Amino acid sequence: MRSFTRAAVELGITTSALSHSIRNLESRLGIRLLNRSSRNVAPTDAGEALAKQLNKGFREISNGLETLNKFRDKPAGRIRLSVLSDGARLVLAPHLAQFLRTYPDVEVDIMVDDQMVDIVEAGFDAGIRYGGTIPEDFVAMKICENLRWIAVASPGYLNDKPLIKHPVDLQQHNCIQIRTGERVIMKWDFDRRDKRLSIDVPGQVCVGETALGIELALADAGIFYCPERRVQTYLSCGQLQRVLPEWVSPDDGMYIYYPSFRTPPKGLRELVNMLRDKIVP
Repeated sequence: MRSFTRAAVELGITTSALSHSIRNLESRLGIRLLNRSSRNVAPTDAGEALAKQLNKGFREISNGLETLNKFRDKPAGRIRLSVLSDGARLVLAPHLAQFLRTYPDVEVDIMVDDQMVDIVEAGFDAGIRYGGTIPEDFVAMKICENLRWIAVASPGYLNDKPLIKHPVDLQQHNCIQIRTGERVIMKWDFDRRDKRLSIDVPGQVCVGETALGIELALADAGIFYCPERRVQTYLSCGQLQRVLPEWVSPDDGMYIYYPSFRTPPKGLRELVNMLRDKIVP
């Protein structure tokens, strides 16, 4: 949803200041650029046409400024990233501090959002998501090792529940469902040797992020399905247990992606190179 409030937050100014600036611009141009309602803001045909032309100019300016980095010893400037919460925890959290120390003149602005985001329209330089969810016509590079998706639950939940010997047994349990970035409830995939099953699990609660699902599993709310690395600490100390340990689902891991028509900032290229170097074979 488009709104002055959200735009003002991204620009770092007040909503009233942004609204006043737009009204002044419309007054000078003598034409309405935005249609406003109590819940939403949408461009008029004139506003849409102007935005498309200005975006072309902004891209040229951005590319022009980026050429200055060729004359620097180290990159500088701001990188804006749209990152899946799993990507933030599994990819950026372990390595970003080193990058910031290595490139002190680079600023990194990270928006963590598990919903699908049009990174071009939203003004991001790049995004980080699972490989199978990246739109076409983007340059995508792998930046983490393969992952394994597993089902986990707390001993408190499993203690008095029926045994789970096969993935179809999950349909007799309370599972913590997951809603994907495309806003559909995720099926749980399980692989064992040459068998692959995809299960529609039942559940009293559905979450849109991994962190909340893990916390609910720790609180005995049910069985959760997530990348093994997100719960490794809890598995090691016994707060969570593997369910169906012989059944796992391999995943190709995380990718960073950016528009193919845009020259990526030098700082972004250095970040990609560093993350790719960290991939464990």
